[in-house]
Amino acid sequence: MKIYHNLSEFTKLNNAIVTIGTFDGVHYGHQKIIKQLVAKAKSDHGESVILTFFPHPRLIIDPENQDLKMINTINEKAEILKSLGVDHLIITPFTRDFSNLLPDDYIKNILVNHIGTKHIIIGYDHRFGKDRTGNLADLKAAGNHFGFSVEEIMEQDIHDVAVSSTKIRQAILDGDISLAADYLGYSFSIFGRVIKGDKIGRTIGFPTANIFVEETYKLIPGDGIYAVTVEMKVGISELGFDALEPSTFNFQPSIFKGMAYIGQRPTINGMTRNIEVNIFDFNQEIYGQDIKMNFLKFLRHDVKFTGLDALKVQLQKDKEDTLNYFSTL
Repeated sequence: MKIYHNLSEFTKLNNAIVTIGTFDGVHYGHQKIIKQLVAKAKSDHGESVILTFFPHPRLIIDPENQDLKMINTINEKAEILKSLGVDHLIITPFTRDFSNLLPDDYIKNILVNHIGTKHIIIGYDHRFGKDRTGNLADLKAAGNHFGFSVEEIMEQDIHDVAVSSTKIRQAILDGDISLAADYLGYSFSIFGRVIKGDKIGRTIGFPTANIFVEETYKLIPGDGIYAVTVEMKVGISELGFDALEPSTFNFQPSIFKGMAYIGQRPTINGMTRNIEVNIFDFNQEIYGQDIKMNFLKFLRHDVKFTGLDALKVQLQKDKEDTLNYFSTL
């Protein structure tokens, strides 16, 4: 899949099969549309194109409300779309000027002149252009004039998939990541860099990697303990797993089991919200490394304990609960 971060980078195609949307989460409903897109491109000997926007239009149109968080970062979204077989992804910077494009200009300048649209697959309720005044009827009329066809995704087809990005966001915020996974068709994940913490976990036998998520718009699950898998590249040395000489390392992608914590660490009167993960059967230093954490099961809510000894007892139980969960998979 080719990725373009501006329309100016894209070379007009002879037979572009197009769909448009923010596609946050790329959930089952989105996947249904995208699979139609890819299949149509193959049957028509064309190329599939997704036109999406960054940042989310709501953050530009309503700048006073910055509470909206995204299920996917733009890079995560791109990876999922690539896995679905899309040929081209155009990530259009969404600006005030862009939002003020008249519907006719949007169709002519972007869909026709820039992309080369020959067929567009779009939802029955799709709106576009200044004040969202453009609609399906406008697309069909323009298609007759410019020579592209419009395929409508009917209301019933969309509602048959009882999914929305809003429902998924709420499930994740509530810690209901099992429900979120059912809607998404995959496990919700966080991608971030391992940074140094205060190492309190080490003193009670549960060392954790502290995760820094750079994208401030990324949605973070509700506070609590979760069973997770961790994906990262680790150094496997010919001199042994714990060898200290980096030149002997062969860095290989690996997946580990673990339990994640999200919260303010009330037992030690923490002041900031942390994302930490205790990785099972692992003892390498990974500061500065990027890791992916897949959330599989919510275990319990965050609570304040009487001290570190009581916390240690609970963490041991959390680990047992996590291992019991993995044993059922």
